[in-house]
Amino acid sequence: MTRAVIAFGANLDDREATIAAAVREIAEASGVELVAVSPVYETAAIKDSGVDVDAPRYLNGVVVVETLLEPHALLELLQRIELEHGRVRTEHWGDRTLDLDLIDVAGVVLDDERLTLPHPRAWQRAFVLAPWLDVDPDAELAGRGPIAALRAAADDEVERR
Repeated sequence: MTRAVIAFGANLDDREATIAAAVREIAEASGVELVAVSPVYETAAIKDSGVDVDAPRYLNGVVVVETLLEPHALLELLQRIELEHGRVRTEHWGDRTLDLDLIDVAGVVLDDERLTLPHPRAWQRAFVLAPWLDVDPDAELAGRGPIAALRAAADDEVERR
């Protein structure tokens, strides 16, 4: 089994219900064992142009799993769950019913046309780092260092719910 960190977010429709269903579907997937679910944080929407105060706010958090799936198969599972919850990809960093990002898979470094590990912006995002720190205070991000230090340096605002 390999440890993986998955970030979740939603800012459209019934955010709480969508996130709860998605976490349950991840936990019930073949070859996946749920280890931890973080507290949920509320954050402003971040678009290509920066913070969008007019967009609905996000609920964010992370789940930690142990998995038999290789990274691309885990990514496919997450994308299927997103689609089942109405995810559409029309705008880069646009509003969404569900966002599931594969953040880290046992420190693997990977960069191909489908997947980059660790997630290329996770080290800068408090909405990933704060909940990750809650469930694994000693975690490190490959090539970036301890999550605690990265969280201290991240400048986006998060509110624990």
